[in-house]
Order: sequence, then C-alpha cells, then structure tokens
Amino acid sequence: MLYLRQIQEGIDFIEAHLESDIQLSEVARAAGMSQWHFQRIFKALTNETLKTYIRSRRFSRALEQLTSTRLSVLDIALASGYETQESFTRAFRDCFRITPSQYRKMGNRSLFVRKIRFDTSYIAHLHHNISLVPDIREQPAMQLVGLPTDYYGIDSEKNNLGQKLPPLWAQFLPRLGEIEHTVVGVCYGVVAPAGPHTEELRYLACIEVQDLGTLPQGMVAMEIPASTYARFTHRGPAQNIDATVNYIYASWLLSADHAHTLGPDLEIYGAQYHPTSGDSVMHYAIPIGRPAP
Repeated sequence: MLYLRQIQEGIDFIEAHLESDIQLSEVARAAGMSQWHFQRIFKALTNETLKTYIRSRRFSRALEQLTSTRLSVLDIALASGYETQESFTRAFRDCFRITPSQYRKMGNRSLFVRKIRFDTSYIAHLHHNISLVPDIREQPAMQLVGLPTDYYGIDSEKNNLGQKLPPLWAQFLPRLGEIEHTVVGVCYGVVAPAGPHTEELRYLACIEVQDLGTLPQGMVAMEIPASTYARFTHRGPAQNIDATVNYIYASWLLSADHAHTLGPDLEIYGAQYHPTSGDSVMHYAIPIGRPAP
C-alpha cells in the first residue's frame, strides 16, 4: 500500500520536527505527495485535520515534559513552537481548560494524544463491509463554463464548504440559460487545489459546452483533458458526499492498483439527482493512472 506508507512517512516527519515551525507543504513533500491529497487522505483516515494533529502532538509532548521534567513552562512553550509563555498558556487553557502550571501540579497523563500508526487491519476496521466498486471509464476532453469560488474543505480546520458551495449553486443554476452551446442534462462540480502551497480549494459549478461562446458576466471557462476516471455512485443527500469521498480516499485508493493523477475531481449531477430526495443519485469521480514503480 504505497499511499499508506507515504502517510506514515509524513507522520514520521512531523514527529521528527515537533519543535520546528512545520509547514503543511513540508509534511506532504516528505511523504512524496501533493499537499491537497496528503491532507485529503489524512483526514479520511483519521477524521482529524492535519493542523489539528500537529497541534495535538505538540501538546502531547508538552504534557509529558510538564510532568516528567523540570523544564520551565517558558522552555516547554518555546519547544512547542510558541513565541511566548503567554501565547502557549492561552492555547493550553483553550484546549484543556487548565493552565500548564495547574496541569503540572495535577500530574494527569490522561490528556496525552498518541502518535498515529496505520496498518491494513486499521483500515479494515474503519471500513468493514464497504464494497463500493467504481465504474472505470475514459472521459473525453471537456470544455466547461461556470461560476468559481475558493473555499476550505473538510480536510482543513477552516472548513467553510457549507457557507461557500450551496450559495454558489444557487447563483449558478438560474443562469444556465445564459451559457451558449451547452450539453444539456448534466452539471458538474470541479474540485482542485487553488494553488500548490495552500489549504484552499477551487470549485467550479459548471456545465459542459460544445463550443465556447461569449462568457456570461462573472463566469469562467475550464478545459478538462481526456482522462481515465474512477466514477463512484453516491445515493442520498448531496450533503453526505463526504462519506463517499472518505471511502474513496481512505479505502479504495489505498488498496487499488491505481494512483490519483492529481487532476481535478468531479462531482456529476445528472437526471437522477434531486437536492432533497433520499433517493437522489449523483456520482463522484477521481482521475486515475498507474502508480509509479
């Protein structure tokens, strides 16, 4: 399981640099992955954002130092990546509802956050009885036109997906008639990183067009190159799509003989989709290729 080893390498990098200013891009680089995909797989596996995990591990080490060493609170604060004792104490109190000095007097070790280790049995435990099998298909190149937005996804502690995407679709759908040469019947949500070293994602609510005409005000065009996609069926409300995406990234992708190409993911809304029906059907697709040897 290449992805599993890569995630573990990222975690090992965190452990070796807990006293440094750890950038998320550095963790992903140590794992040999893009920042977006490392964060996405990490969140799917642990149900914890990468930033939260790093902060938790630093606090875990600080807790141990408070109870087992005579280091000053200031020294522990600096070793935990804080510039002052005051900022460390404030963050510590926000997390544990007590100060570092109070914790030292208590000697309570029950707050420790332990280093995560992954293995195949752990993955099986997380996702027993899941047997989703994707439809692997060749997707021809597409020209898309729609409304874009940048947002933070569920793999970020700044997650604002609920505030960004529903209003975007509410703006886009009434304006479908403004777009020229549309391929009717299917709308797409395109998901890709907003940049190489950012937690933000770029989302395009869009429809395919046969030819590019005059773009309506505020809309942009995007071309998706011909790619092989693994397409998964999602049944039920669209707001539960994260459960399907978590399965794709935490189970299927880790065990499949395929690798994500780092191209954009696609949400596919066809005739069977209904925004409020429990019988709604949509699809989520990821671009795949053969993993590097």
